[in-house]
Amino acid sequence: MKQASSFVFTLYVLLLAFQNLVVAQERGSRHHYQELITLFKEWRNFENPSLLNGAPDYTRAAFERRWPAFKTIQSKLTTIDTVGWSVPQKVDWMVVWAEMNGYDFNHRILKPWERDPAFYKSVWMARSDVPAHEGPTNHGTLEVWTYDFPLKRDQQERFLNQISSIPALNDQAKQNLTGNARDLWIAGIRDIKTQSEDLKGLLDLPGVAKKKVLVRAIKTAIESTQDLVAWLETQSDSKTGPSGIGKDNYTWYLQNVHLVPLTWEEEVTILKAELANAWSGLKLEEHRNRDLPELVAADSPESYDQLAKEAAESLLFFLKEKEIVTVKPYFETALQEHLGQFVPEEKRNFFWITAHYDPRPLFSHFYHWFELARMDTEPHTSEIRRGPLLYNIFDSRNEGTATAVEELFMQAGLYDESPRSREIVYIMMAQRAARGLGSLYAHANEMTMAEAGGIHSEYTPRGWMKTEKELLIFEQHLYLRQPGYGTSYITGKYLLKEAMAEFAKKREAENVLFKLRDFFDSLNAIGNIPISLGHWQMTGSDAHLHMIKN
Repeated sequence: MKQASSFVFTLYVLLLAFQNLVVAQERGSRHHYQELITLFKEWRNFENPSLLNGAPDYTRAAFERRWPAFKTIQSKLTTIDTVGWSVPQKVDWMVVWAEMNGYDFNHRILKPWERDPAFYKSVWMARSDVPAHEGPTNHGTLEVWTYDFPLKRDQQERFLNQISSIPALNDQAKQNLTGNARDLWIAGIRDIKTQSEDLKGLLDLPGVAKKKVLVRAIKTAIESTQDLVAWLETQSDSKTGPSGIGKDNYTWYLQNVHLVPLTWEEEVTILKAELANAWSGLKLEEHRNRDLPELVAADSPESYDQLAKEAAESLLFFLKEKEIVTVKPYFETALQEHLGQFVPEEKRNFFWITAHYDPRPLFSHFYHWFELARMDTEPHTSEIRRGPLLYNIFDSRNEGTATAVEELFMQAGLYDESPRSREIVYIMMAQRAARGLGSLYAHANEMTMAEAGGIHSEYTPRGWMKTEKELLIFEQHLYLRQPGYGTSYITGKYLLKEAMAEFAKKREAENVLFKLRDFFDSLNAIGNIPISLGHWQMTGSDAHLHMIKN
């Protein structure tokens, strides 16, 4: 009897000790995770450079001065104890790790402040359709779209401060831009010229002409920007070097910054396969639909407005009634703001050609605006995920998802009543694969930007990339400026499908019915983080991250 009592008492003591250990570990985990949040704030404060004459300081001396402080912050991250952390907490740690790798890579390799004149574009008239501006962007931007004109007093002071910093940044550009990347240099002049025109447009905004101090500041910024354009043009003949970063650097950047578990070579394989799949899929659709009437493009403002209205209603009804995703009230508001308008046939670029036949493929891609509305109205609980990730690390998630849903919505039945519209989806798939493939060869310095654009143009079906050259230049220039972005549409879709497959397999193993809405709602709840991390959090499996985590 005494032995039994002693055994029970011993068991009780061990159980109590185990419970105390678990509680202590949980408290330690929360404490260490809070260290990450504190360090994240320190890191983001550091990443925003100090000012030089009122503009962000990108001088070589400033980077050299700040480098030891960066290495100290980076070492703090690696010493944080993540034992016992939940998967979401470990995901947050990797997001911060990736951002610091982005700073390191920019400092060592990309150096947009030295190689990329477009980095000095400061005036942005519209919001990007992804969490932050596409491509390397300076820290002193004037986001005109955030202001209401005529300006109120507090807005006017902020606006004036931002517009007044442009001349100082332009002067700094002429000192910092010492690189020899010819394609980036030539194409970047176009961006600075655009800024000059945008600045002129500010003078016509409501209330501006009545404020002499604003007019004077804007005119000074115009003169400074035109002077920078002239300087860039005088230097252009001396720029003879390549603009790509090379295969090894590209692969390191993919894996360690954008957290894409692929190599340059693997991305080439994936994009070639996607291009072949898109072209063959298009031809099969055309064959299947050969006895059906062709789609007819909207030919007037009235017909386009009606087409867009019906397309938006059709898409939102489909998403809700077919239980594709939980449709929030802000979905409709976000989509209505981006229905577009009629464009004369001779002026339509690729995407507006598609939209004048059936806007639903493009509106599916406008899943982007649902994502941004979610950021605005339902901020993520994690402070690390709440705002845009730095260095376009979100591209596989946002561009990949927006591209994936074009195909997934089609496969789920969006065009059952309009089979010809499926052809548009395959054409868009081919366009994205072609432009991404070209960007890979440009970064490998196997092609110039113009030659990469040739693939982009020639392998887009029906000649739809040959109608309006501005889009071609814009896209190839962006992808040369921002490694990994041009391929993120297709590789992000590839990674999303992998995550979806693993998610479904896990549900099947647990004898739980797979529902498409559950998958998309889970994806949405995770936030705008790389798909590879979303995969980990949704499934609990990190096997696909072996390239990165090793």
